[in-house]
Amino acid sequence: MPQVEVSPKTQRTVLILGGYGNFGKRIASALTHDNIPVIISGRNTEKANCFASLLPSKLVQTACFDVNKDLAAELKRLNPAVVINTCGPFQNSNYDVAEICIEAAVPYIDLADGRDFVVGIKTLDDKARSAEVPVISGASTVPGLSSAVLDKYKDLFSEIDQMIYGISPGQGAERGLATTQGIMSYLGKKLSPAQGTSTPRYGWQDIYRQEFPLLGKRWMANCDIPDLDLLPSQYNIKSLQFSAGMELSLIHLGLWNLSWLIRWGLPLELEKHAASLLKLSNLLNIFGTSNGGMHIIFKGKDHNGQSLTKKWFIIGLDGDGPQIPTIPAIILAKKIIRGEDVPSGAIPCVGLINLDDYLKELAPFHIRTFED
Repeated sequence: MPQVEVSPKTQRTVLILGGYGNFGKRIASALTHDNIPVIISGRNTEKANCFASLLPSKLVQTACFDVNKDLAAELKRLNPAVVINTCGPFQNSNYDVAEICIEAAVPYIDLADGRDFVVGIKTLDDKARSAEVPVISGASTVPGLSSAVLDKYKDLFSEIDQMIYGISPGQGAERGLATTQGIMSYLGKKLSPAQGTSTPRYGWQDIYRQEFPLLGKRWMANCDIPDLDLLPSQYNIKSLQFSAGMELSLIHLGLWNLSWLIRWGLPLELEKHAASLLKLSNLLNIFGTSNGGMHIIFKGKDHNGQSLTKKWFIIGLDGDGPQIPTIPAIILAKKIIRGEDVPSGAIPCVGLINLDDYLKELAPFHIRTFED
């Protein structure tokens, strides 16, 4: 499929950076299913055209360029109504892409889960307000879904003492390189403090077993996310603990062992080997499933001062788990395209998505929720 010259009169489109990647292609499919045109962007023309050929031809274009060099010129040429940035990992990224979008007065959304990156997006707030565009970071599972669940259940509590939660993807579910690079970036390294924790935290340590509906027990370990800075103050949570886990104990405990080597000072630059580690992990897919899940446990007091525990789970079956992180970006992009109210300014994606809307968007997929 050739690249298409886009005129300013073209129907309002969504430019997806990394549009044929693990999350980008799911966002593109969802938007075109709702008759919203998309532009699939990336560096590889062959991959972009190959994926675009699977979408309705009237609703898809490709635009292959280097986002770090050519974005400003491409925004003028393509004239998108909104940009969705899926080009992770965001852990060590800067805000160049978001700032270029602000200068072009184009709304910006990303799926970042890097703690400092998402929290720091607020430094662009004045620029975004002046340009009268929304700039939203972290439009993903955390903090997009985690805050939606909080908004759903917070009124059951007079106070929330603990929020204990985490994500464990299925071994056979598709994983992107950026996700692997993100994990490798903090493995065994000292993490910033978390609300309610006085002892030092290290990436992929403090392991424990968590029971999931349909999935059984899985190992979990320390993970760094923006929620640790964002949620305690907004929702008055005294203690927050987030973990991530692998379905296969061999992989999870292997990473745990590597985390100790890094903690002890071995100069292992695992980010550089993320592609090889991902390929090695994929060789073990036959020993796992494509089912993954997220658990959220609230502990506190009800309005009568009695102890209250609330558990909520979302389970992705048959490889549909990777749909879950894409939903906040999809919902927000649809609102912008349709002219619905999305406030100007640069903010993390906290409290912007209604849980019922989130689950409605997931209805076509093999996704189940449980609560206790």
